[in-house]
Amino acid sequence: MNPSTVKTALTSNRRRRAVENDEYAAFIRRAIAAHARRVASGDVEALRDLVGLSADLDAALLNAVKGLRAFGYSWSEIADRLGVSKQAAQQRWGGDRDA
Repeated sequence: MNPSTVKTALTSNRRRRAVENDEYAAFIRRAIAAHARRVASGDVEALRDLVGLSADLDAALLNAVKGLRAFGYSWSEIADRLGVSKQAAQQRWGGDRDA
């Protein structure tokens, strides 16, 4: 199904399948915290890698938001989940490209 036809096919319950997102996010947080502890304990060479994770996270957020938009979610729905305004979400992740 292409993104332009997905929106009309959606129901009020858009979840496709149950996944353990909370557990996975907690695992990622623990891994980042462990990496930070390694740097803090004197591994200065790993500092650059830790900073690079920030760019990786920004790219992942952009990809996730674009995917949600293609799946039919509105800017308002995305903004609500992030605790920001619709305009702030559009400016950060979409602008006028697909408003």
